[in-house]
Amino acid sequence: MLDSYPEFQLRLPHGGPSARGRLLSETGPNGSQKMVVLAGSPARPEVVPSFPERTPSSHRLRERLIADGAIRETATRPGWLEVVQDVECNSPSAAGDILMGRGCNGWLEWKTADGRPLADFLDQVWSGPSRAWLVRSPHSSGPDLFRRAWLPDGRVSLAAVRLRPDVTQGVSKDQLRTFVDEDYESTAPYTEKVQLVEELHAFFSRMRPGDTVCAVSDGRLYAGEITGNVEQRIAEDGSRILWRPVEWGGDDGFLLEELPEELRQKVSVRHDVVDLTTVKAIVDGLGVTDKELVEEAQADGAGASVEPLAVIARREVELPEPTEVLREKLHVHSQEWLQEVRQLLDDEKQLIFYGPPGTGKTFLAQELAEFFGGGREQVELVQFHPSYSYEDFFEGFRPREDPGTHEVAFRLTAGPLREFAELARREGNRHIPHFLVIDEINRANLAKVFGELYFLLEYRDRSIRLTYSDEDFFLPRNLFIIGTMNTADRSIALVDAAMRRRFAFVELSPRIEPTRGLLRCWLKAKERDSEAADLLEALNARIDDPDFQVGPSYLMKPGVYREGGLERTWRTKILPLLEEHHYGEGVDVEGRYGLPALRKALASRPSPPEPGEGPGSE
Repeated sequence: MLDSYPEFQLRLPHGGPSARGRLLSETGPNGSQKMVVLAGSPARPEVVPSFPERTPSSHRLRERLIADGAIRETATRPGWLEVVQDVECNSPSAAGDILMGRGCNGWLEWKTADGRPLADFLDQVWSGPSRAWLVRSPHSSGPDLFRRAWLPDGRVSLAAVRLRPDVTQGVSKDQLRTFVDEDYESTAPYTEKVQLVEELHAFFSRMRPGDTVCAVSDGRLYAGEITGNVEQRIAEDGSRILWRPVEWGGDDGFLLEELPEELRQKVSVRHDVVDLTTVKAIVDGLGVTDKELVEEAQADGAGASVEPLAVIARREVELPEPTEVLREKLHVHSQEWLQEVRQLLDDEKQLIFYGPPGTGKTFLAQELAEFFGGGREQVELVQFHPSYSYEDFFEGFRPREDPGTHEVAFRLTAGPLREFAELARREGNRHIPHFLVIDEINRANLAKVFGELYFLLEYRDRSIRLTYSDEDFFLPRNLFIIGTMNTADRSIALVDAAMRRRFAFVELSPRIEPTRGLLRCWLKAKERDSEAADLLEALNARIDDPDFQVGPSYLMKPGVYREGGLERTWRTKILPLLEEHHYGEGVDVEGRYGLPALRKALASRPSPPEPGEGPGSE
């Protein structure tokens, strides 16, 4: 007998006709509510290529129904198949699968005539779009609980050893907190109780039929669909186990090491229940080609220009190739050098430009970040200083005024790195490069500033537990870091070995390209005399310490080329720098590095031979 639920409809792809079905109160073998597809409903004639692997049980049911004649061709709807008798399925999703020829979230796609999804008629608290979860099997349950019980029995479980039996689905977090405090009073520490409340609340009240659930077994990830509500079982030792029915996908799963980086990061979180909703699009796309995803989306009414989220989510992060226009704008000597910087960023994710003052480190860092990131919106600049700390950079407690009461209290506040990382990992941003530029990176105590983030700089596919917020955090794959380091700054200790291992170092020095020829290239582009470049080369030839050679940036400003500008810049910018370098040594800085001495030396230098002159010429 059919139950008192309303009749539901399912619109077939490509603007096709609608199928009809009814939800039953009766449950299937794994606890999911059954659904009847009513006779006369249309069915899609073909299936998508991934259907047999992703939903094998629904594929076998469809094949059997076609072989038995319950689904067959009909003259009523040319081009479509038709269900010629009522067909009972173990879940609304299975009922949708056999009609659509692909995986179908029946809890959302079956709707009433006025557009209400089937999920609205279930006894559940959590509403809105379906979510994704990772549930781990507890070690106390013995080896490979997934293979031994979850997969063959069609379920997923969570241990609730001491939880009272009268807790029901939909329980609030506050209620659970009270129950856990009382039931686990002397058997679990505070931090374990806090985590247990979060996991139990997710399992009891946030999960719902139609959500995706994942499990890890023997180095592989398996995905399925939750098909029913929470039930409790009592084990032989008297402990309680919560379980939900699941329709698991194929038996092979997906190798963890081959999963997209964002998914590996989330799966690395060591909790029994992990919310994977931020990477649900990636999970949904596992085992399905981009072409198939696009075709499915278009069949469901998406426009030709709309890309499915699963396709966008797994798109690789690509840095654009340097162009000749960029080379000319930056006045560097070759595109090959720019290409090497691009390759270093692509391989390492972190890079530091280091060299003496005035070598254009900050300018290059910002310009390259904007080019590779596609605009200033994808670039954030931070400048380190000796008092900079982890709390300033990542997160910490800071005094904040309450806008209502105007009282000041310490509140956990995100720093620039955390805010920028959250921006980079937003859905739709994950394939777009984002650049954090850290100016004067060696002027802070790096071990103090980065803290546990040192680990994430090297292991982007892992997550760590944060010091203050006690949350799991990872650095997204599309977040790049470019630092600048002034080698003339002796007030800060040298960068430690741990930081050197995590960054690629690119030298910008007046003695090598691209810095060596930068000023001459700039002067040529501005159609100016080359005297400034000659003077700079002569100056640096007299400075023995390469870390104190003078960079071209001092002479790449418009004011230098106004009347008296070169002399003024030399007197107020360059000579004071060298005075500091030679402090206490008794060196005549003006006599050695002043413009009159350098110009005299240049004037006495033999002129280069003209073309056609010199040895061997006639």
